[in-house]
Amino acid sequence: MNYEAVYKRSIQDRDAFWHEQAARIEWHKPHEQVCDHSSPPFTKWFAGGQTNLCHNAVDRHVPHRPDQPALIFVSTETGTEQIISYGQLFVEVQRMAAILRNMGVGKGDRVLIYMPMIPQAVIAMLATVRLGAIHSVVFGGFASHSLASRIDDARPKVVVSADAGSRGGKVIAYKPLLDEALTLSQHKVEHVLMVNRGLVPCVMVPNRDVDYASVRQDVLDAIVPCEWVDATHPSYTLYTSGTTGKPKGVQRDTGGYAVALAASMDHIYCGKPGETFFCASDIGWVVGHSYIVYGPLLTGMSTIIYEGLPIRPDAAIWWLLVEKYQVNVMFSAPTAIRVLRKQDPQCLKRHNLSSLKHLFLAGEPLDEPTARWIGDAIGKPIVDNYWQTETGWPILSLARGIDPSAQPRLGSPGVPMLGYQVKLLDDLTGEELTQPNQKGVLTIEGPLPPGCMQTVWGDDERFVKTYWRSFKNKEVYNTFDWGIRDEDGYYFILGRTDDVINVAGHRLGTREIEEAVSSHSAVAEVAVVGVADEVKGQVARAFVVPRDASRVADEPGRRALEAEIMQTVDRQLGAVARPARVYFVNVLPKTRSGKLLRRAIQAVCEGRETGDLTTIEDPSALQQLQDAVKH
Repeated sequence: MNYEAVYKRSIQDRDAFWHEQAARIEWHKPHEQVCDHSSPPFTKWFAGGQTNLCHNAVDRHVPHRPDQPALIFVSTETGTEQIISYGQLFVEVQRMAAILRNMGVGKGDRVLIYMPMIPQAVIAMLATVRLGAIHSVVFGGFASHSLASRIDDARPKVVVSADAGSRGGKVIAYKPLLDEALTLSQHKVEHVLMVNRGLVPCVMVPNRDVDYASVRQDVLDAIVPCEWVDATHPSYTLYTSGTTGKPKGVQRDTGGYAVALAASMDHIYCGKPGETFFCASDIGWVVGHSYIVYGPLLTGMSTIIYEGLPIRPDAAIWWLLVEKYQVNVMFSAPTAIRVLRKQDPQCLKRHNLSSLKHLFLAGEPLDEPTARWIGDAIGKPIVDNYWQTETGWPILSLARGIDPSAQPRLGSPGVPMLGYQVKLLDDLTGEELTQPNQKGVLTIEGPLPPGCMQTVWGDDERFVKTYWRSFKNKEVYNTFDWGIRDEDGYYFILGRTDDVINVAGHRLGTREIEEAVSSHSAVAEVAVVGVADEVKGQVARAFVVPRDASRVADEPGRRALEAEIMQTVDRQLGAVARPARVYFVNVLPKTRSGKLLRRAIQAVCEGRETGDLTTIEDPSALQQLQDAVKH
């Protein structure tokens, strides 16, 4: 099928197109209007319709696939594997819903979920939306003051948590962090539901904390019908950091989100009922919401919940899971693939990957060397996709479910997906850039398609001001990313508009320089930041993780490799893009979701305070940076 024709219809005959897509889910009451955009930039999708996210993810599959695995839980941290069928999930979700209902949770109430990657976390999400309540998942292990700010913003009636999580063999106690957060927060939480895994001692607070295993025994026969809610009713909020101010609570609807995810699972990810989906992310992030939990379950697939690292017990663990559970579609992040690239290459050949159709990557720009390496290593199509917490599903990718012959282009996440009117605008004039290979700000013309954010939770003004007021007299959503479009319509993301390096009047995206640096065969990973310079305004500095640390074991070795890398950049981008310095480190500072902490790197280079680092994966990484810069 011709994707371009389907895409054009999604834009030009929008309401008819999305009316057809709405048939992918079950409705309690059909919609009266497909798209109400009478009060831009706010959009109401499938207005008048009523449905329930849990019904569509669980209940409707039970008559057809009661014994098929719904959740496949694997923890290499605790040596645990558990399979929960759709029939069993149906029962467990009702038990959790009954517990929450007994704690006073009803339609519109909030439930904050602060959990490791265990089945009860997913069950709590499903039980919350079953009741018509709104979940707010906070990444497990977040520091207390970060958790407290989210509690104050979401104002939950109940917090669902666990005694601890584990990462890399190190147990992280959640309960003390939660207790401190509840002390710090202004909002008083009525109940805390605790899942005790037995990893650490768990001190319960009387009259507030409730043991999940105990109260579950009281509701073994619970029957809790789904609460039918309006399509526009919020399903969840998820917090994303802003460049300034407190984190923003991205508010998602119910009907539009369900329709968009169901369509994306077919059109983009090529997932089919009865198949197995493995998304190696965390439910604390949007990828986990959309493609660990709701997307696969809406489709009737089995979804893997994985607690562990990609290299523990060894770098073959993901591929072992692909073979053992016959994974058909896999989704990860470029950062994780770069980690695997440094491991024993034999790990990629140890297991049978014949069931795997695609490997999808998102979260950060996918550089050409990494894409080429993993594609060659596993012999499967590697499909990049670009999107944001705010959009909930891909803005750019390849719709191989519509056009199986669509070919990835290395370095590009692809073309606009259905319903997204993507435009590149000049950042100064706001004029649309229509010629190939012109660098501009990637924007989306309103209305945003189904599944995208409705607003910022409790702050409509911030939603409008943050996302829709960047360009005068234009109703466009600003992604805050630089991009270019080639002659064939493929887009390339060049980094954040606030990560642009302005060297002596030349505007350079960090991504462009990183691409050039990473093309050197000795480079495993790289981060490039712009650093203030008295003469040039800014200069680029590169931090490199070498593939072979012995090459930079002494000063002559470091200098020689630094010179080679600079020459590589000179050849590809010109001398203007050459980093002022190349530093060598063993690890780059990243969040637990694998995003580079560029602002912290920049702060170290400029001798400033690094700010909030509660999400950092390895605090020692920052010390390495400081030592390298000082040296």
